[in-house]
Amino acid sequence: MSLKRREFITLLGSALARLGLFESLRPFSWRGALRDALAGVTLASVNIPQVLGYARIAGMPLATGLYTVLLPLVAFAVFGSSRQLVVAAEPATAAILNFGVGSVAVHGTEKYVALVPLVALLTAGLLLLARLLKLGFLADLLTRAVLVGFLTGVGFQVGISMLGDMLGVAGLSDHTPVRAWELLQDLPQLHVPTTCLSALVAGSILIGNRVAPRVPILLIAVVGTIAASVAFDFAERGIAVIGPIPSGLPSIILPVVTWDETRELLPIAAACSLVVVVQSLATARVFALRHREQIDENADILGLAAANAVAGVSGAFVVNGSPTQTAIGDRAGAGSQLAQLVFAGIVLLVLMVGMAPLQYLPRSALAVIVFTIAVGMIDIRGLRELRRESLGEYLLAIVTAAAVVMVGVVSGIALGITSSVIWDARQRRTQTTVLADATAMKRPARPIPKPRGSKVFISYRRDDTRHVAGRVYDWLAGRLPKKEIFFDVDTVPIGINFKTNISDALSRSAVMLVLVGEKWVNPNWRRSRWLFGSKPKEDFVQVEIESALELGVPIVPLLVDEVSMPGVDSLPNSIAEFASVNAAPIRGGHDFHLDMARVLEQIESFRKASIEQGDKK
Repeated sequence: MSLKRREFITLLGSALARLGLFESLRPFSWRGALRDALAGVTLASVNIPQVLGYARIAGMPLATGLYTVLLPLVAFAVFGSSRQLVVAAEPATAAILNFGVGSVAVHGTEKYVALVPLVALLTAGLLLLARLLKLGFLADLLTRAVLVGFLTGVGFQVGISMLGDMLGVAGLSDHTPVRAWELLQDLPQLHVPTTCLSALVAGSILIGNRVAPRVPILLIAVVGTIAASVAFDFAERGIAVIGPIPSGLPSIILPVVTWDETRELLPIAAACSLVVVVQSLATARVFALRHREQIDENADILGLAAANAVAGVSGAFVVNGSPTQTAIGDRAGAGSQLAQLVFAGIVLLVLMVGMAPLQYLPRSALAVIVFTIAVGMIDIRGLRELRRESLGEYLLAIVTAAAVVMVGVVSGIALGITSSVIWDARQRRTQTTVLADATAMKRPARPIPKPRGSKVFISYRRDDTRHVAGRVYDWLAGRLPKKEIFFDVDTVPIGINFKTNISDALSRSAVMLVLVGEKWVNPNWRRSRWLFGSKPKEDFVQVEIESALELGVPIVPLLVDEVSMPGVDSLPNSIAEFASVNAAPIRGGHDFHLDMARVLEQIESFRKASIEQGDKK
């Protein structure tokens, strides 16, 4: 019987693999399953209060926040590939819904509650279209500067919108500057008990998150304020509570709307789709790199489409790959989507038997939770980095943030993208002019090489030449001190700024080896040459070569499996010089040792020259 069970499990796994389903759960192990189950419990304890706050941001009934971490989690586990990504409600997309759909229907009405799930369905359709037509590169229009400015603007907007409930005063306008003015006028009428409770809860959350980040402070705040509300009868003392919340499973139903309403919601869905793709894929890449895993971005986009589709038919709102929730799951030990399935199971229990106590939750406490989330969205560190790196991009972020606050989320993100396209086109034209002038004057566009060390820097792509990179490293490590070899991102400590670390390593290197295989060229590089305003995603290999060219470090391309050197038309302008560098072939079998011996001779000559140059300096 046991043998038959194992055979059945093996056959089932093979069938799912052929269908491309549950990639995020394979390979399965019982030890890993126990760790994932515990991580799922941690995710639930931290994130259940948060999704209630996200429902408040979206202007939806609180129960719909829990719906976003029920069926959508299951859908992504079935179709997605990322083992760590947590797909749930997020404040950025929730804010787009609040201020976007709020311009079509009045908040709190049946029409509004019907239109928000429709946006999730439209977002699912746009994501599916992006998957079929392979349009994921369009997400590059939302550059880092635009994203930092957008999130900062949303943080200010959401934070100001919560101050009314926190102070116990009414702010009627949906326009942020007007609402801020109304709150200032109503300050003499603030409700003192509500304000004191808000200050106590806000202080507890902010201090708790700083001194004990692993403790579920939000859950403690929710449970504590509910207990105090029951014990001291807050409702009778004038402190508003949220009231009864319907329990049970969500109803599966399609929203009933008109074609005109659908057409009005398309721009809102497009903005949501852009944010979903950018944040989700960026988060998935970061954690896949951290765990030395590979992801299928097409499968992840399909998983996001499926997650938003089930969110729409279950009456919820747009879901997104959450950077913060994914980081929480990773710290808790989540190794696969099984952790998210356990999270969904706990949410199911809460919906069935645990909704009654939530009716005593003070509205001010919920507003404080949302307010602290909004404060976390204001990316001061990101703005400082932009100001240090590029004044133009810093100003672009400031303009985007101001536009979001002054004219609204959807209009603000559209203005930010338009400004980004113009800025990128101007930068590209300036760069092309500088390179052309340098060529015409017969002088190098790069700086004079600086004194370097003796290290050997190995650069490669995991999905291209990983099978050869390890062999090259082992061969060199048998002939050079291991401390003299920098093995690409494997040597970069987790949590360290990648660009800074790479630049520092290259400044101590005598030569850079670049392994080039069939998949080495990034398809987005080609698109960036002919698609106006596009900008390729942050590419680690591109960053490494740019740094080497900037520092004057010699580059030796190693052509794997008899590939040819990429042409200049397939490279971005910033590394176009790479196409003219003389390359060395790296073959298999006994020829590998012969080829590497010739490469080692070149390496030793570069190391000798670098050391001598350093001695002269």
